[in-house]
Amino acid sequence: MKIGFFDSGLGGLTILREVVKVLPQYDYYFFGDTEHLPLGDKTKEEIFEFTKNGVEYLFEHDCQLVIIACNTSSADSARALQQTMLVGKYADRKILGVIVPTVEEIINSPETRFALLGTKHTVESGKYATELDKREQREQELVAISTPELVPLIEAGDYRAAVDCAVKYIETKAGESEVVVLGCTHYTEIKSALRKHFANSKRFISQDEVIPEKIKKYLVAHPEIESVLSREGGRNIHLTKHRADYDLLLQHFLSGGGA
Repeated sequence: MKIGFFDSGLGGLTILREVVKVLPQYDYYFFGDTEHLPLGDKTKEEIFEFTKNGVEYLFEHDCQLVIIACNTSSADSARALQQTMLVGKYADRKILGVIVPTVEEIINSPETRFALLGTKHTVESGKYATELDKREQREQELVAISTPELVPLIEAGDYRAAVDCAVKYIETKAGESEVVVLGCTHYTEIKSALRKHFANSKRFISQDEVIPEKIKKYLVAHPEIESVLSREGGRNIHLTKHRADYDLLLQHFLSGGGA
């Protein structure tokens, strides 16, 4: 049985890349819904259907655990899929999102003022604020900023424009925030440039640095899942729409493994 990852494209691959570094022994399967990216501008119903199709594909290809490596899908669809898919045929499987682990990172931070950069849907869902309120042990301020331009720019490889756009949002809307949460897995690709630009004035939380250790701890805490995972180092990729520019990325990320 494998560990599956769902996302619309590049963002989920950056998470998978870092997870493989921490846990290289397991078999992995990535489902990239490149036909429908970006998901952040789709309706709630469309996002649920696209995510459901991807998760079902991964379950049908022997994934025991599926990580929804997409904040947009995690915002609404993750919980709904847990409640509807993890019964009957898939009762022994697990689905995890990326928002709760990121919120835990916020809570464990010493700072009190945070800015969240996310897709339109992620911000409008209020999921980060809701999860923070459930767990909050002290007063923490979260400013959510919708940044719909970033995913298309990053997918197009125009990182300079993406960085400039993100800097503008942070400087005009983040206020006195001490920490900027990159609340979209695509944004991992511009974290270094943002850190360089803001130097020591702001700290950045990037999900590719959070999720791998969270999965590692999850597997330790759930031996019933970990014990059935196969350990052949397999890497499989399925894209709903082929993109030639992904070929090099797949070789770089996963040593050429694909399907």
